[in-house]
Amino acid sequence: MQKPPFIALGALLAFLAVALGAFGAHGLKNTLTPEQLSVYHTAVDYHMWHSLGLIVIGICLQHNSSSLLKKSGWFMFAGISIFSGSLYALSLSGIKILGAITPIGGVLFLIAWLLFAYASLKQN
Repeated sequence: MQKPPFIALGALLAFLAVALGAFGAHGLKNTLTPEQLSVYHTAVDYHMWHSLGLIVIGICLQHNSSSLLKKSGWFMFAGISIFSGSLYALSLSGIKILGAITPIGGVLFLIAWLLFAYASLKQN
């Protein structure tokens, strides 16, 4: 069975985080309110950190094809999509109800990190 492409996916998501961060810093600073910019920057920060986490999971999968690691990677990917995606949408649209989706992404991040930790402990 082929291993998930988490290293490439993480690298592409990190690229996107840098591009969106630059866009926010230069293209949106005169468009968004300080509060909206703060939300946008939170999205970029979590997007980047968890993209790096996805890369680490991918590296670990090269040495151990644990199903727990694979699940962790997919939860991490979903967390980035939902957490950061909802914050990007909230900051750009101003539609407050989108903030209600964000905690779902946060829970997905927590699950991903717990699965990663458990996979690491189980391997040892």
